Amino acid sequence: MFSEMFYKLWNNGLIQLGVWETIYMTLLSSLIAYLIGLPLGVVLCVTDTNGIRPTPWLNRVLGFVVNFFRSIPFIILMVAMLPVAKFIIGTSLGNGAVIVMLVIAAAPYVARMVESSVKEVSFGVIEAAQSMGCTNMQIISRVLLPEAKPSLIHGAVISMVTILGYSAMAATIGGTGLGQIAIIYGHQRNNDDITWICVLLTVVIVQIIQIVGTYIARKTDKRIK
Repeated sequence: MFSEMFYKLWNNGLIQLGVWETIYMTLLSSLIAYLIGLPLGVVLCVTDTNGIRPTPWLNRVLGFVVNFFRSIPFIILMVAMLPVAKFIIGTSLGNGAVIVMLVIAAAPYVARMVESSVKEVSFGVIEAAQSMGCTNMQIISRVLLPEAKPSLIHGAVISMVTILGYSAMAATIGGTGLGQIAIIYGHQRNNDDITWICVLLTVVIVQIIQIVGTYIARKTDKRIK
């Protein structure tokens, strides 16, 4: 049923390692991307024309930077950012460099997801907080982010799945994980079973992310009893 190469990879633990490396790169890249993208998305929302602190020039500058990086296909961005990865971590090879490129690609995407989620908060809730004398920082930390939490979690799930897809493409420039196994041991050596096993494992990871994320979002949604 399976090729000899598959049993060799499985017995040597390479497929299991590929699963771990894929999860590791996805989770770490998502975490760092959110450390950058979350505050950036909040600033984009707050400084918008209808935001609590309209600052048109700042909003336009940040919006341009975010749109610039979002408009570049990831495969091209990877190649362009190789010198940046080498400058930051000292090498343009390996998973460390891949994580740098994943963060650069994902952070602008996350920023727009966060901006969209925060803008869903009812303006009436914001006005109520302002009438109570809350400062802008208090409105952000105690109103906007808590009220937008379910939407933010759904956005995080979408972002993680996107980053997972990016990590598979990163195998073309030396990244490891299931993408590398599918390309090197599956496609290049004509072992279709290995390719489809990698596809199946990737789908399983995506489904787990989706199920866990949806569960957490439902638990944090005050509208669902």
